Amino acid sequence: MVIVFALVALAVLAAVAGLHWYVWRRLVRDTTRGPGPARRAGTTLFVAGPVLMIAALLTERAGAPFWLQRTLSWPGFLWMALALYLLLGVLAGELIRPLLNRLSRPPVPAPPGRPSRTESGQGPAVQEAEPPGTAPTAPDPARRLFVSRVVAGAAATAALATVGHGTYGVLRGPRVTRVTVPLAKLPRAAHGFRIAVVSDIHLGPVLGRGFAQRVVDTVNATRPDLIAVVGDLVDGSVQDLGPAAAPLARLSARHGAYFVTGNHEYFSGAEQWIEEIRDLGLRPLQNARTELPFFDLAGVNDVQGESEGQGPDFGKALGDRDPARACVLLAHQPVQIHEAVRYGVDLQLSGHTHGGQLWPGSLLAAAANPTVAGLERYGDTQLYVSRGAGAWGPPTRVGAPSDVTVIELAPR
Repeated sequence: MVIVFALVALAVLAAVAGLHWYVWRRLVRDTTRGPGPARRAGTTLFVAGPVLMIAALLTERAGAPFWLQRTLSWPGFLWMALALYLLLGVLAGELIRPLLNRLSRPPVPAPPGRPSRTESGQGPAVQEAEPPGTAPTAPDPARRLFVSRVVAGAAATAALATVGHGTYGVLRGPRVTRVTVPLAKLPRAAHGFRIAVVSDIHLGPVLGRGFAQRVVDTVNATRPDLIAVVGDLVDGSVQDLGPAAAPLARLSARHGAYFVTGNHEYFSGAEQWIEEIRDLGLRPLQNARTELPFFDLAGVNDVQGESEGQGPDFGKALGDRDPARACVLLAHQPVQIHEAVRYGVDLQLSGHTHGGQLWPGSLLAAAANPTVAGLERYGDTQLYVSRGAGAWGPPTRVGAPSDVTVIELAPR
């Protein structure tokens, strides 16, 4: 197993190195006139960037001192996003490079003593074929350098603008999405019951206390009847992130705030976080159910909990409930919908996917999840997947804006 992991790690590192070399070649080597300050600066950037990126990943997962995680995370994770869009920009540039080469090519003058048909007044000009044995004209180095700089400049500008806009979108806090969900078993008295769904806040070395406060303010402003925090709240220990999570104590809803674990809680000390969350006034639903005035609210642990013997137990959470009552289930991962259907759940609320977070990540997310974002129906069960409030890794989203969703229930 160790050998397989080592081989996979080496393959990943080789792929990362190869892609960085390709982008360096197009953005640095092809745009400079040989060794010099500009090429040295660009090369330094393309060496330091991936080193910081890998260091940020390793220190976060290894639980390194929090000051070191914070030092490495900002440059390392931002480089991760920037490298992706530099690569996409360079690949797009390959498509237009031939056209630019053709447009920038100077016209070939007619051979001396052999005027074109236009010059002799005999109709449209026709390019004369070169005599046999004539060597093709060598590419002009100045023209090639000009085209490379144009393509590289456009790719770099587009990548920087994309990452800058996507980072601003995360740091300013999530926007509110409103969705009406009709439930057949819901009594008419529950019409308009509002559930604020919050997922994937990912407090950590990048997103801290200030971000948590923006999320809390956004949720409270919707004046929900109930708050559902559906996992991946943190990326780190209670010792390091307890102060960052403190604003959650100010979450306010008439029927309270509830929490279920996500996979990242099991990387961060799930038991300690469950106690911390309880102290903050949220109620953890660990394979448990509570009866609210209009429907049952249940929650199951994340699939990752199986590694600690604390996986999801649908039978414990749902096995003895009254099937005549509507049931809303909190489950972090959308893949848990299949068990929810078996147990007759009316609505499952999930997160986990981030909506893909960084396009074209949505394509990968779609391959691993039944629903990437939004509301879909599976038999008699509906599944709503939030794109999440925060971000993992790069504090950046492209094509998948962060959100807090207000689910408004309605009888059907």
